[in-house]
Amino acid sequence: MATGRPVRLVLDASLLLDPSSTREAAAVALRPGVEELLRRLRYSNLNVAICYAEGMPNNESGFLEKVASSHLFGSIALLAKSGNLSLTELMLEWSRTSFCFYATSRVDKGLISELQNQNWRVLSVANECSIEVPGVLNVQRLQQLLLTLATLIKRELCDSSVLVIGYIMKKSREEDFARRGAFPIYPSKGSLIFVPLSFELPLSLQLQEVDMALHKITDEIVKIDPNCSIDFPKGISFSTGMSEIIRFVEEHPDFRIMDPFKNIYPLLDRLQIQKILVRLQELGIEGKPKLRSPYSCKVDNFDNGELDKHLAEANLSFPLIVKPQVACGVADAHNMALVFQIEEFSNLSVPLPAVLQEYVDHGSKIFKFYVIGDKVFYAVRDSMPNARFLKPSSGGEALTFNSLKTLPVATNEQRPQTAAEDGKLLDADLVEEAAKFLKGLLGLTVFGFDVVVQEGTGDHVIVDLNYLPSFKEVPNSEAVPAFWDAVRQACESTRGNANVQG
Repeated sequence: MATGRPVRLVLDASLLLDPSSTREAAAVALRPGVEELLRRLRYSNLNVAICYAEGMPNNESGFLEKVASSHLFGSIALLAKSGNLSLTELMLEWSRTSFCFYATSRVDKGLISELQNQNWRVLSVANECSIEVPGVLNVQRLQQLLLTLATLIKRELCDSSVLVIGYIMKKSREEDFARRGAFPIYPSKGSLIFVPLSFELPLSLQLQEVDMALHKITDEIVKIDPNCSIDFPKGISFSTGMSEIIRFVEEHPDFRIMDPFKNIYPLLDRLQIQKILVRLQELGIEGKPKLRSPYSCKVDNFDNGELDKHLAEANLSFPLIVKPQVACGVADAHNMALVFQIEEFSNLSVPLPAVLQEYVDHGSKIFKFYVIGDKVFYAVRDSMPNARFLKPSSGGEALTFNSLKTLPVATNEQRPQTAAEDGKLLDADLVEEAAKFLKGLLGLTVFGFDVVVQEGTGDHVIVDLNYLPSFKEVPNSEAVPAFWDAVRQACESTRGNANVQG
């Protein structure tokens, strides 16, 4: 199979329709798990079609045609000749120009024989009858289909540069990457095949079939004890599936992952993030703006009688942003508050322990930086207004918000500069140097951080660090190739004990 030759996948109706649904139009339904399969195939870089037999009840054929249309797939009615199903002219043409797969849960020996005669590869998926047919590959469960396809495609490509990357992350994040074309099953220019790892199947078997695992480990945190932050992963409870992956990596030190778990744990703790960012002072460059972390301190109790003293020692003054020490992985990690005076700490609902951080007046603009392998990108986004605009709306109480959902954003009247002036605020070269510096410190392949430029001083203040962000502000034409390059580089360079968590 030469690179660039199309791959066709035809899904038989027997694989898709739930046999327990009735023949009434309103009750026709897909098998459990099929909708997720179709969603992933839509962005897979495969040419997909759904087929059904001529003469199928109209409610079922109509339902399948709607499913195909909604996922931008083709639909095919198989010919019925002398009572036997037969390939259409289009499918015969595909046989000559493409590498073709036919996935079915129904054993039709005549049809299978014709498919095989035309060099189609037939996959029998979740065949309830367990009938084996020579040359047909049996796939026990629907969840195995994509990984099976990936390994077959890699084998047929006969190209040692093609790598299979198994990924695990929450559904919304996966969809963001997939919609951008970042997760092809048929490799594009990056010679990478991406397949989801399923927690419903033995993970050890799946991991043996992939060249590297790409993970968003923070999506799989079930519970976290903030008092153990300096000893992470102690105190972190992961999902059963993620725990199995961690054990597998520990037991197979040559298995490659992106990125080592131990390199990600510091980003779960805002106090540890601050300790990393403090090292930015090592980058002081004459003639350049000051690059720094925000002033901050940790508190275990808002009623501490010496809080004033601690604030003075940390060079902090009001207003302050109050953030939970745990940075992600738990429900309230993004519940924050802006406090204007010490009395407002009374009955504050931000989880403890917390980090008190200076509020930097920054002209309501934040610069979102993304490090993707060796490339650095940034985008400008509207942000919170300067403190003088926020205080009158506080009503003498702390302003509480969720930084992922209800972050206060400045109005047009509260923005002191125009969009054309935003770029003049930022010394992009300086921050790119910081990005490279942080990459060396963190040992991560893909991460993001936020920069604000302090009004008056021009200080460039890095206020956040996060692992494997969506980088959705970066155009697909730039972000996706950079992502593929980063994944390949990580796969080729990550070996041995570097994978073992500390």
